[in-house]
Amino acid sequence: MIDIHHHLLPGLDDGSDSMETSVEMARLAVAEGITHVVCTPHANSYHDFDPSVNAAKADELRARLAEEKIPLTLGLGCDFHMSFDNVKLAKADPARFSINGLGYLLVEIPDYGLPPGLTETFFQLHLAGLTPILTHPERNPTLQNEPERLIEWLRAGVLVQVTADALTGHKGRRAEQMAFDLLEKRWVHFLATDAHNTTTRPPRMREAHDLVAKKYGADYARSLCVANPMAVFEGREFEVEEEPRGLEEEIKIPNWWQRMTERLKRR
Repeated sequence: MIDIHHHLLPGLDDGSDSMETSVEMARLAVAEGITHVVCTPHANSYHDFDPSVNAAKADELRARLAEEKIPLTLGLGCDFHMSFDNVKLAKADPARFSINGLGYLLVEIPDYGLPPGLTETFFQLHLAGLTPILTHPERNPTLQNEPERLIEWLRAGVLVQVTADALTGHKGRRAEQMAFDLLEKRWVHFLATDAHNTTTRPPRMREAHDLVAKKYGADYARSLCVANPMAVFEGREFEVEEEPRGLEEEIKIPNWWQRMTERLKRR
């Protein structure tokens, strides 16, 4: 399995606090059946995001994993927060924050509420050549109460990542319920661990994979945990295993995104 959201690099954010912790997290990930991890330190106002520092940390960790004979392939990305400065930098340099510099961008929204102008920002990122992946929407109370807000973004090509632990009850009842609702509608493209440590937030994916396989079929589970995330890791396009449900209804009143798209077509 391929984990595209994992705070594995040591000493950069609220994830791994040491190289020893990172090695143990990697060991746990491999035991879960994970073969590839995208290291995704936060890019926000609380933690400095320096691609050169991240790359050096990743190289150091790769060397340690080789010494320990832990067969885990590492990639680089980030947990992207939608600040004005971040969006400006991402538009100017799409490779800076995206997974392995290849165009897929993990976008994290606040724990509460939604940023103003989020739809417009998604559109701007698309114009810059980035494909936004919305991380763990099942944990946001606003979206828990109004999941229909996702429809406009999904129609516009935004992808969705659900945290594996949400499916197994580790993120609370409401997150678990919404995660399964999203899966039922086939609005999910990836499962990921969002691992931060070896104790309270370890890299767990196997149980969630097996739950999806049992409830929705092995092919869908494989697409969420293997095929789709591998395409992201390698910067390739992928076809969804099953078309999302409930997005095909005709929109009677053009929304902001449609109006802007029509303007671009007329240019």
